[in-house]
Amino acid sequence: MNAICFGEILWDILPTGKVPGGAPMNVCYHLNRLGQQAALISKIGDDENGKELIRFLQDHQVVTSHIQTDAEKPTGTVIATQIGNEMEYDIVQPVAWDYIDITPSLLQMVKEADYFICGSLLARSEHSRTTLFELLKSAKNKIVDINLRPPHYTKDTVTALLQQADILKLNDHELTLIASWYTDTDTFEKQVHILSSTFTIPTILVTKGAHGATLFYQEQFYNHNGYKVQVADTIGSGDAFLAGFLSQHVSGTLPDASLDFACRIGAFVASKKGACPDYTLQDILNVIQ
Repeated sequence: MNAICFGEILWDILPTGKVPGGAPMNVCYHLNRLGQQAALISKIGDDENGKELIRFLQDHQVVTSHIQTDAEKPTGTVIATQIGNEMEYDIVQPVAWDYIDITPSLLQMVKEADYFICGSLLARSEHSRTTLFELLKSAKNKIVDINLRPPHYTKDTVTALLQQADILKLNDHELTLIASWYTDTDTFEKQVHILSSTFTIPTILVTKGAHGATLFYQEQFYNHNGYKVQVADTIGSGDAFLAGFLSQHVSGTLPDASLDFACRIGAFVASKKGACPDYTLQDILNVIQ
C-alpha cells in the first residue's frame, strides 16, 4: 500500500495527560505499524508541542518530511473529556493544521500514491479546505473518513466530500444524520444504500461502537458484532479500525476477514489509553470474542 494521509495532527489533552492524535495521523501511524507504506501531510506550529509530535512520529518510523511548520499558529490541541465510555472534544482553533499549503511537490506525491485518505474535520477552515479539494483532483483512490464534530462542519462540505469518496467510513450516528439530509427512511441498510447510490460510493464502512461494525461492499452487507474489551478510552479506535481494514483490503483479503481484523484492532486500541499505543501484530490477533 502506498498511501497519503492528509489532515490534522495534534495533541489530545486527557485528564491523565496529553497523547498524540488527529484522525489522519492516527490512520497513518497504524498503517505503518501494520507494515504498510503511508506518509502524512499536515502542519504543526513552531513550538515544543510540534517538535514533540515530530519526534514521536520519527520514533515510530512515520515519514514526517511532508509536515509543514507555521511560524505564527500553534500546534493543534484537543481538550478531551470522558463521559462514560465515550469522549467529548473541544477542538481548539485556529491552529497550524487549519493552514496547510498546496505545493507542486504535494500535488505530484498525491498523484503518484495509490490511496489518498482524508477526513472532514480539516475542511473547517477555508485555507486547508481549498488545499484538500485541490489534492483530491489528483488522487486515484479516495478514502473519506467522516468526522462530524459540531460546529466544525457544514452540510455543503460533507456533501462535496461524499461526491469524491471511493471508500467511505463513518459511525452509525453520522450515518443517521447524513442520511436524513437525503431520505426520511430510518432503516440502517436503506440509509447505507441511499448514500452508496446517491454518491456512487462502492464501499462503505459503518462503525457501531460496542456493537461492532458493518461493511457494504459490492452490493453486499457484512456484519460483525465486535470484540468485547475493557475500555480505557475510545480515542482513535475508529481510526485504527479504518487502518486495519485498509491493510487487509488492499492485499485482497476477503471482505468478512478484513472486517474482522478491523474490529480486532479497533477493540484493542479502545482497551488502551490514547490513539497510538505500542503493539505487535500478535497483540491484535490475540483479541478474542
